[in-house]
Amino acid sequence: MARIFHRLDCPCCDPATARRREVIRAGLGGLAALALAPATAAAQAAAGAARTLRIRRVQTGESFEGVYWRDGRYERDALRRLDVILRDPSMDETTPMDPRLFDVLHTIARHLDSDEHYEVISGYRAPETNAARARQSRRVSRVSLHMSGMAADVRLPGRQALGIARAAADLQIGGVGLYRRDGFVHLDCGPARRW
Repeated sequence: MARIFHRLDCPCCDPATARRREVIRAGLGGLAALALAPATAAAQAAAGAARTLRIRRVQTGESFEGVYWRDGRYERDALRRLDVILRDPSMDETTPMDPRLFDVLHTIARHLDSDEHYEVISGYRAPETNAARARQSRRVSRVSLHMSGMAADVRLPGRQALGIARAAADLQIGGVGLYRRDGFVHLDCGPARRW
């Protein structure tokens, strides 16, 4: 099984970050849910409904299909399964993914009225993996949110990358990067921005 990333010099594993992630995992991160809640009355009524996600990891074939949030809290078992699927497969290294990323993916899929599996090209990246990619391409940030478990590069079958990027940018719920030539979109739960 995947090795858990827990180096002491890792910015995503410092005690303050660990406490913040535990608060989010305990379901007390309701502000993120409020920020993602749609504006219409019908959508607000549905905001209390269970949140589901369908993803498939391109490199490993592993998939998740199910509820990750219900009754006002994140489902811990679902989050653990998603952490493993979004691990860095080249290092077989796992980190706790920020659950707000799953909220971003869920919200965009609902906005696009898609029930397809997201194809995940890249989720968590170990610092070594990110550094190697940054040496190969100027398009890879040396301080990528992938290293903090806050980003994923995805495709949605039947949807053009441009359409996904436009929907995500319109919702303004995180970062959006369009990689049209490669056919995928970077989505993250950081500040709203696009490139």
